[in-house]
Amino acid sequence: MHPLLRYTLDLFGPPAGAPAIAAAEPAPQADDPPHFVHPQASRTLQLDGVRVAFSLERGKRRTIGMVVGPEGLSVRAPRWTPLREIDAALQEKARWIVRKLQETTERRQQQLDRQIVWAEGACFPYLGQTVCVHLAGKGGVTHLGEAQASSPRPLHLALPQTATPVQIRAAVRAWLMQEARALFVQRLDHFAPLLQVRWTQLALSNAATRWGSARSDGGIRLNWRLVHCELAVLDYVVAHELSHLRVMNHSPRFWDTVRSVVPDYAALRARLKDDQNLPRW
Repeated sequence: MHPLLRYTLDLFGPPAGAPAIAAAEPAPQADDPPHFVHPQASRTLQLDGVRVAFSLERGKRRTIGMVVGPEGLSVRAPRWTPLREIDAALQEKARWIVRKLQETTERRQQQLDRQIVWAEGACFPYLGQTVCVHLAGKGGVTHLGEAQASSPRPLHLALPQTATPVQIRAAVRAWLMQEARALFVQRLDHFAPLLQVRWTQLALSNAATRWGSARSDGGIRLNWRLVHCELAVLDYVVAHELSHLRVMNHSPRFWDTVRSVVPDYAALRARLKDDQNLPRW
């Protein structure tokens, strides 16, 4: 190939969404290590010993940007930046890129593992125990059965064997929210006198990442999904929000207030953050 033509191809590279030029990407070998592939991949590089196929977009920008998201590695670069400069920038960050790709893949797998298939026998955590769905028939009453030795506790749902996953999921969710409200009221009433505060209203939350909040007028909001956790963890969140009725910030005085009723709050707080077993809703 004429040197001038080679330089031109290298300078402009393939348009966004087009396949990478064959000469710029070696043919994959049978013994290549595992690799990560973006759905809109247009270029592939060997980064830190791993083949990574990434999405490359060019536009009006001054610097090369890279983002590792759920789909993989996305790279954006100035329109006139040569491919060799883009490759060099990625090689410089190769270890970070591969580490983030691995973490993202592991996190996605954990999410899939926590996805419940709603059918007869579906299990989920409840206050530190394992509870499994039992379809008791349309004329039955939804209730939690007794544990048998080391076996999971059955949740008898008033649904027929022909119930759909949507119906089963809705019935379990309704039961959990009912249990959550009753338990929250009980724990709020337990901790409020100890903290010398008065709560006025309880609302259930379904936030993705926030477990609770408190208003200065005594209103408390708690995430109903806390019933998936052990009671000690749930108690920490309840005590945390009630403590805000005395100290509306996260100052040392606030944490001293929490500690006065939950001495091991730090360990429970860390457990709540690190818990990867909570099911997805």
